[in-house]
Amino acid sequence: MAVNLSRLASANTYDNALSNLSKRQTALSNLQENLTSGKKVVRASDDPTGAAQAERALTRLARIATDQRALEAQRNTIANAESTLGDVVDALQQFRELVVSAGNGSHTAAERKTIADQLQGLREQILGYANRKDTNGQPLFGALASAAQPFTGPSAAAPDYTYNGLPGQSSTSETAIASTLDGESAFMHQTSRDGVYNVTTSTIPTNRALTTGNVTVTDAARVTRASYQITFGAVVNDPITGTSTTEFTIVETNAAGDPPTWGVPNQIGPIPVPSYTTGKPVTIKIEDTAGVPPTLVAMPGLSLTITGTPAAGDVITVDPNPSIFSVMDDAIRDIGSAANANAATQAVSQAIFNLDIGMNRVSAIRGQAGDLLNRADRITSNQESKSIQLEADRSRAEDLDMIKGIADFQNQQTGYQAALQSYAQVQKLSLFNYIS
Repeated sequence: MAVNLSRLASANTYDNALSNLSKRQTALSNLQENLTSGKKVVRASDDPTGAAQAERALTRLARIATDQRALEAQRNTIANAESTLGDVVDALQQFRELVVSAGNGSHTAAERKTIADQLQGLREQILGYANRKDTNGQPLFGALASAAQPFTGPSAAAPDYTYNGLPGQSSTSETAIASTLDGESAFMHQTSRDGVYNVTTSTIPTNRALTTGNVTVTDAARVTRASYQITFGAVVNDPITGTSTTEFTIVETNAAGDPPTWGVPNQIGPIPVPSYTTGKPVTIKIEDTAGVPPTLVAMPGLSLTITGTPAAGDVITVDPNPSIFSVMDDAIRDIGSAANANAATQAVSQAIFNLDIGMNRVSAIRGQAGDLLNRADRITSNQESKSIQLEADRSRAEDLDMIKGIADFQNQQTGYQAALQSYAQVQKLSLFNYIS
């Protein structure tokens, strides 16, 4: 029976021991690096999959941080715009209170002129608010355009005030809101949408009254941008019946580019007024009744009531107000130039009605600003939730479990010390040491 004998040299044992020591020292050094950095993935080669997951999470976190910086800028701008609209509402309320005070029948023409001067200051203040800019020099109410000054005016030509922005509201997204508000919707008027008209009467003597109600929209689809002039003809009195009759003509002045309603000449009438008691006030309702026999097409889509005792040559003018600034200018002009209580009453009535419409529009846009701020809060909350989730994903991918890391380091350290001691003992087992 053959016996195979093999011989292990001392050098081989030394080499194996040194190799194990080197590996243990390297592992101990890596664990120490993980502990000091707090990460289990210090370099991509440690765990390619984990490193890729951590990188994706960090990229998304950086994107969220960028979106949040942009959102904060948008939030600050909208908050500034909302605060400005609050200032506008307060100034309009002061304007309205002064207009109401101008209706006091005891005021003289000079006192009404003084009130008109105060109103002028408020109008200039409100126009300044409408053109206010944010901290970056951008208009708060420029809408979709970037005009340096959204509102310009007044000008002698129609329209008296011009909106230089681009009407509309930029859409919001999951991470952003609009950075400006629609100034056109807040401060400008549309005849079919808002029905804001100023109605003035010619100077009526103090011994006679002739006033009107407010223009109301009966059919928005038929409303145009035209202005109208109503002129009364002669009043015929019948002493036998004690009644009177008169008639009136309506002349339409169209806005540029709009076709005439009644052809050329663009007027309708004379339209007879039903007989009424001589010397007593009569109520005349002018209303578009197109399609309803007997057909009377007067001021398409609009209705107006006139009350008082008309006389030959009395003129009533119906002008659309294209903006809240136009409403204020008309109030300032009509109150300041009112020669008597009849004119002052007419001016105050029209101004209050139109101011209320304008204030409702401003308040509506202010409400939209509040909605945008609430949406910004919700976006921030959602982004914070995403950030927490992404941070957790990144941590799971690359962060070290410190308890496990310390335990592994201690175990590796113990193993390394044991290997050192073992190598020291093996080193004494050479033949030369034995011989000596």
